[in-house]
Amino acid sequence: MKGAFITGTDTDCGKTEIALTLLEALGQSGRTVLGMKPVASGCKPTPAGLRNRDARRLRTRGSHPVPYDLVNPYAFEPAIAPHIAADLAGVAIRSTVIKTAAERLAAQSDCLVVEGVGGWRVPLGPTLAVSDLPSALDLPVILVSGIRLGCINHSLLTVESIRASGARLAGWVANRIDPDMPCYDENLATLTGLIDAPCLGRVPWMKSLDPQGIAGCLDLAPLLA
Repeated sequence: MKGAFITGTDTDCGKTEIALTLLEALGQSGRTVLGMKPVASGCKPTPAGLRNRDARRLRTRGSHPVPYDLVNPYAFEPAIAPHIAADLAGVAIRSTVIKTAAERLAAQSDCLVVEGVGGWRVPLGPTLAVSDLPSALDLPVILVSGIRLGCINHSLLTVESIRASGARLAGWVANRIDPDMPCYDENLATLTGLIDAPCLGRVPWMKSLDPQGIAGCLDLAPLLA
């Protein structure tokens, strides 16, 4: 399976926007690409079933239409931690189900971009976490670091955990989510010096994030080679 698994230091750190930008870049390089968000909470009821906004956006950015249930096998309505939402729904999230859906998508594309839910160590069940998925899917990890107060600790702990899991950290993206953060450059310099992986870009604070605006801030050449 070729592609990348997008994780973050926390929820709302910009994972979806980076995933969409990567899909766009891979598509423009001539590859057939598909996106996936295996687990999502905060979904909206529709006549076709529960639907998640981020999963829909990833699906739309793919090179060709695929069934929604492959893009988002586990969808939950409450906007709460996914393992709690699954428990309330009486559902057990299984990595085998996610892997089967991912393999079907991978068979229809050159590259698969998979977005996690929440942060790296978010539980998906009693014995399963987001951190188990990249190894199950055999995908390298791209870390999106939400740059705000506390980002050094959050980023370094996440990198340490990624390494400990056996997953390969392909690179990280600094996404500024606090426009008023003091010592922004100094924090970035610290992270760049301590994270032993390529910094794929620095995304400044934007009132409205969009893949085209983000694309100019990223250097994805190492991933597109």
